[in-house]
Amino acid sequence: MTDSRLPVVLLWHMHQPTYRDALSGQFILPWTYLHAIKDYADMAGHLEANSRARAVVNFTPVLIEQLEELAQRVGAHLSDGQPLPDSVLALLSEEPLPQVPAQRLALLRACLRADRQNLIERFPVYAELAALAAVLGTPEQIAYASDQFLRDLAMWFHLAWLGETVRRTDVRVAQLTELGRQFTAEHRRCLLALVGELLAGLLPRYRQLADAGRCELSVTPYSHPILPLLLDFGAARESEPASLRPRHQQYPGGAERAAWHMQEALAVFERVFGRRPRGCWPSEGAISEGALRVMQSAGMEWIASSGNVLQAALAKSGIEPEQHGGERLLHQAHRGPDGPMRCFFRDDGISDLIGFTYSRWHGDDAARHLIEQVERMADVTEGVPGRVLLVALDGENAWEHYPFNGYYFLDAMYAALSQSSRVRLTTLSDVIDDATRQGVQPHLLPHVRAGSWVHGTLSTWMGDPDKNAGWDLLCEAKLAYDQVIASGRLDAARQQAASRQLAHCESSDWFWWFGDYNPPEAVRDFDLLFRHQLTSLYRLLGIEPPSALQQSLSAGGGTPEGGGVMRRAQA
Repeated sequence: MTDSRLPVVLLWHMHQPTYRDALSGQFILPWTYLHAIKDYADMAGHLEANSRARAVVNFTPVLIEQLEELAQRVGAHLSDGQPLPDSVLALLSEEPLPQVPAQRLALLRACLRADRQNLIERFPVYAELAALAAVLGTPEQIAYASDQFLRDLAMWFHLAWLGETVRRTDVRVAQLTELGRQFTAEHRRCLLALVGELLAGLLPRYRQLADAGRCELSVTPYSHPILPLLLDFGAARESEPASLRPRHQQYPGGAERAAWHMQEALAVFERVFGRRPRGCWPSEGAISEGALRVMQSAGMEWIASSGNVLQAALAKSGIEPEQHGGERLLHQAHRGPDGPMRCFFRDDGISDLIGFTYSRWHGDDAARHLIEQVERMADVTEGVPGRVLLVALDGENAWEHYPFNGYYFLDAMYAALSQSSRVRLTTLSDVIDDATRQGVQPHLLPHVRAGSWVHGTLSTWMGDPDKNAGWDLLCEAKLAYDQVIASGRLDAARQQAASRQLAHCESSDWFWWFGDYNPPEAVRDFDLLFRHQLTSLYRLLGIEPPSALQQSLSAGGGTPEGGGVMRRAQA
């Protein structure tokens, strides 16, 4: 018997760029392990707690490899005393604290990088320490910050960043929270051991959920590059004809690199999860006709993008949604002009409600409003063969702005969606399988216009002078790479290392942050990381890095919503 309920798919995209400095080997930003112990742990916990909940969880390979490295290095520290890979995490160890005032000041400030309302003021002792840190956090006063103060501050920083499901189930968290102050080496090691356990157990937890049919795991091209731009810089002008290009007209060998990112992604994914993914979330939901062909050639059965990208594709194809059922047309599977791969497009409005609006609501009210929106779509699409509602968004950054890391909202949301008589939680592969059994064909999109989930354009990554300058540096490094590879000077191992290092340079994240509308601190960090990645590539190639890599590319200066880590679908 055919299930008449509206299929609803929740797609959580998990991604952190390479924070390990290619020159020092140290992680200069802590976000990968912090999101692991908070958001990735909680998102698994909610799926484990509700047997009827289902979702698609998308992992980028560059995140997977960082989680593996961090777990290994924390484990090596706990077992053999090996150095920890992150200076902030090292505050939990017995490694001596630096005595240089500037380094101590940097550590103090790093331990305050948390949402003021939800992660600092929630805990009275952390709030007191943070207030004192505000006084001591100057070059003139940092000398008065003792080692004990810095270590206590670091303990609360990490306690606050723990996921809510961890906080509610692990007795060590309750004991350390109750103790509150004057943490000893034993207390710090206890918390560090918990961090290590969470890191080591994370990927196996998601594999177990997938094995049990509780979630579908999907993948992104290896280091999260923008495939349309690797293939053709002209893609930026499909949505913005006046967009400025870099000095280089094309990325050298972009088609080969795009294919490499897909194949390497599949290799990493299969090694870790023991299966080949059926679907792909392209980096930032960015697609073009060429990018669709690359993903289809890699064997993807489905890809997912944004509703505003679909709107642009319909316009380019001369299809008026209102003449084909309006929202009914938007909430079904499509296929591109060159093959059978299904293309699904998220409901931008509902996705942005979760990402940007519900954090200010009571969790139950937000969940109630969400189910109203979803059930309204069930009414609108009733009778449409192959209908589906896709909600897709960042699976990590939004929750910092929710009370209790979104615990009450996520718990109520999964309960409401899984108990509704009007909708059913499912996965995109199951949607395809159901359609195949019923003989339902996807809607044909004769043309696709290059774009992403950010405003339906590619302007977040190209067009700004700072972004274009970054692309020119990358193009010059790629030309040097091609020349050295063609010369045959590198053995197989060094060729492989250089190819992987090039991939880290091709990540979209550098270009996301360049530009004067982003906060100066984030721009500074990503600017430095990008230039160090390129410098490391040149050194692997046996070439002196150009002097331009000693100069910063971008300064920033803006105050974007949420610090700039997420953006809305519409401007």
